[in-house]
Amino acid sequence: MTAAMYDLMDYDEVLEKFEPVMGMEVHVELNTNTKMFSTSATNFNAAPNSNVDPVCLGLPGALPVVNHDGVEGAMKIGLALNCKIAESSRFARKNYFYPDQPKNYQISQYDEPIAYDGYLDVVLEDGTEWRVEIERAHMEEDTSKLTHIGGADGRISGATSSLVDCNRAGIPLIEIVTKPIIGAGERAPEVAKAYVGALRELVAALGVSDARMDQGSMRVDSNLSLRPIGQEEFGTRTETKNINSLRSVEQAVRFEMQRQAQVLEDGGTIDQETRHYQEVDGTTSKGRPKETAEDYRYFNDPDLPPVKVSREWVEEVRKTLPEMPWIRRARIQEEWGLKDEEMRDLVNAGALDLIIATTESGAKPDEARSWWVSYLSGKANEAGMELAALDITPAQVARVIALVNEGKLTNKLARQAVDGVLAGEGDVDEVVAARGLEVVRDDGAIEAAVDEALAANPDIVEKYKAGNKKVTGAIVGAVMKATRGKADPAQVNQLIAKKLA
Repeated sequence: MTAAMYDLMDYDEVLEKFEPVMGMEVHVELNTNTKMFSTSATNFNAAPNSNVDPVCLGLPGALPVVNHDGVEGAMKIGLALNCKIAESSRFARKNYFYPDQPKNYQISQYDEPIAYDGYLDVVLEDGTEWRVEIERAHMEEDTSKLTHIGGADGRISGATSSLVDCNRAGIPLIEIVTKPIIGAGERAPEVAKAYVGALRELVAALGVSDARMDQGSMRVDSNLSLRPIGQEEFGTRTETKNINSLRSVEQAVRFEMQRQAQVLEDGGTIDQETRHYQEVDGTTSKGRPKETAEDYRYFNDPDLPPVKVSREWVEEVRKTLPEMPWIRRARIQEEWGLKDEEMRDLVNAGALDLIIATTESGAKPDEARSWWVSYLSGKANEAGMELAALDITPAQVARVIALVNEGKLTNKLARQAVDGVLAGEGDVDEVVAARGLEVVRDDGAIEAAVDEALAANPDIVEKYKAGNKKVTGAIVGAVMKATRGKADPAQVNQLIAKKLA
């Protein structure tokens, strides 16, 4: 069902009649070497069902053991979110019967999470600061991955069969749950996007996860309900599952506001359910009825003792926290001499961390900034993906910049080198060699091309000798065309000036 097939209320009318109430649940996969309760590896690209063991497969008699690094990762996230760290937290069994969970239950934390009662201050596009309060951040294990076969869009709807890959089952997962976000009004979609973006930036800075939304290491569930203006009681909420980009977070919230408002206006009721976000047109579609906590029949896991965290351990972990992103932004802004709006543009474009990483690989800030916010942003827009998802690293961009500065590539050739890297043709130097992109340094070959261009354009030569020094651009262009863009423009200009002197 496309957006046009839904009956949606005009957004301004929604705001006149209803107040949105949001809640965000973000799942972050930790980058530990082994799983949360077993010794299986966690590498992303392993063959299906190769990173498995008796514990994550739920085989009889297999007993879980808590991953120390997983606990520390949870503590780092909790501390960075200004949460309190519980001296004792407990794992529970969340019971449900679904093919993505071999044990038919998930080990999670219910009423005794490791981190609770925190907040994250986020900055909206116009510089407004918004505080999102955190209810909890708790530890759990990820589920298996289902691949649906036979449907049109890879979803379960219309599929004829499903394949189960248990590699992901048991990977350490931190679920970060906000308190209800109230009062955002028309800016609710923007607040949701800003919160997820700030959280992604924070998690990546901590080094506990790569926070790749496109690969599922960070997944967003957006809860939304509407209540009539002036009503105290919350409305019935829906939960849009597994949103995998910042733009999609914003679109999903806005769409649900308009859809729910029209249902209520028409006298209908909102079902408490999960919904699937459709990347193609920004709509959501019906999933399954949403369970309550009682439906999951939580009870303490008898195989796992409480996790005891001493104050000394908390302080040791706190000392390992890196410079927080908002502090680093202020420092970088001052060092680079950026205006507030320039810094906001870099952050909103998802370019700041990429630019910083490029400078750490040797490029100057203005050079790195130019590549990421112009040419590479254009490539990301063409592909309909986020900047960080492009198949090129900051180190590779820095290498391209270095080759330009060394005179081995022109800007035009450098863009071709970047295109080759994006196309998967290899590293920068491999692409340059394979495509034959390096600037021609053969003085004889360039001089011959200059002589040929001058001979073919006697009128330009006469104008130059008459005092019009600006006409040599056509000669330079002819030489660059003859050398397929590989000549050094500075060298070409010097030769032309020498010949015409």
